[in-house]
Amino acid sequence: MTDEDLNTAFEDAVERINKHKEPYPADLLLRLYAYYKKATNNYNRPSSKKQIINAFKTNALFQIQSVDSNEAKQAYIDLVNNYFLYRK
Repeated sequence: MTDEDLNTAFEDAVERINKHKEPYPADLLLRLYAYYKKATNNYNRPSSKKQIINAFKTNALFQIQSVDSNEAKQAYIDLVNNYFLYRK
């Protein structure tokens, strides 16, 4: 898969997640959050008003610290595809 194909697939996966109206499991949201931040090279601090949520987000980012941005994009795509595989 070329970088352009990967970026397109990643953007499609992000759009698919954002359009879905039902709530997601918390563990999925944390993994999506971490892979999205890593894929977009966004290293801003978590900004929730609740410190415990910031701690969970920080931990999710820490767990994928050795993943590069393309790997993070692919992991995000795979998470989205696997989630929706069983939601049809």
